[in-house]
Amino acid sequence: MVTGQPLCAAVLGKIDEQLERTAHLMGRVPPERLDWTPPAAGSWPIAVVLGHLLECAAGFCAVLAAVEPERLAHFRRLRELPVNEACAPAVALVQLATYREHIDEGFGALDDTRLAELVATVFVKQGEPLLTLLLGNLEHLINHKHQLYTYLKLMGVDVDTRDLYRFRGD
Repeated sequence: MVTGQPLCAAVLGKIDEQLERTAHLMGRVPPERLDWTPPAAGSWPIAVVLGHLLECAAGFCAVLAAVEPERLAHFRRLRELPVNEACAPAVALVQLATYREHIDEGFGALDDTRLAELVATVFVKQGEPLLTLLLGNLEHLINHKHQLYTYLKLMGVDVDTRDLYRFRGD
C-alpha cells in the first residue's frame, strides 16, 4: 500500500483493480477447455491468453525494477517464471499473485515525483516518463483482460460487465 503519495496510490489502485478483475476472469476459465480457440484465424487458445496475461503483469515488474535496479534487484528472479506459454488457470492465478505482490513492493519504492522520471527502454533509449510506461503496461493488461472476457463470452461462460469492471458503488 502506498501512503502519502496520492498519485502513486491512484496508479497502483487502478493496476490492482485490473489485476484483481483479471484474476477473477482467470478463475472462470473451465479447466477442461484450455485448448478452446475462437473461430477467427490466428486466434490463440485460451491457455495461451492466460500465459500472455502473465507477461502483461510481468511488464509492470520490469518497469519498476528499471527504476530501482538495486533496491529491487531480486525482481530479476521473476524473469525465470514462464510467460507467453499455455497454462492452466490455477497456475496462472498463483503466478499472477506473485506479480501483484512484487508490484505492491515496487510502488513502495516510489513517490509521486518519480512518476515523471525518465526510464530508458529498448524502444526509447533516451527514456520515457515512468508514468507513461506504467500506463502503457496498464493498457496492455486491459486489452488482453478484455480478450479473455470475450473468449469466455464466446465459450458460453456466464460473464457480464461486473466480471470485467469493479464498480465504485459496490
